[in-house]
Amino acid sequence: MYQKYWEDELTERIVEPYALKEFKNRWYVLSKDLGDDKIKSFALDRLTDLEILNKKFNFPQDFDVNEHYRYCFGIISPNGHKPEDVILSFNAFQGKYIKSLPLHDSQQILIDNEHELRIQLKLFITHDFFMELLSFGENLEVLKPQSLIDDLKSTVRNIQSIYEE
Repeated sequence: MYQKYWEDELTERIVEPYALKEFKNRWYVLSKDLGDDKIKSFALDRLTDLEILNKKFNFPQDFDVNEHYRYCFGIISPNGHKPEDVILSFNAFQGKYIKSLPLHDSQQILIDNEHELRIQLKLFITHDFFMELLSFGENLEVLKPQSLIDDLKSTVRNIQSIYEE
């Protein structure tokens, strides 16, 4: 049984487990959901009444866990989407942290000087990634893509409206 945070109902899932993955101190099982034959990540802390069946399955020979997560930030891997080029500009202070602990394997430095660290990433723009960008606050400017800039602007306006009288 699986409980999504954003849904009230428990759902029964029968899956073929492929791998375990950790992200931000939470563990997930990457599995093929036999209900719709899609590859999904299930948080271990949201599983209840786990039953391990004595059934065997063939791990797909053409499936590569590392390739599955190649363009992911975290564990969300949108099915059917394409990764996007993202360009981020950090102030020099924050840039030191970004250089020492890259945001993603695709990270490439475009500019590195006393004013700015500008990087390029190629990844899926997911909720996990969006929340990470918000955590940098005024130390970050998103330069590309425009859709991400627009989403951030909208979120910042919504946050600001909470504090307006």
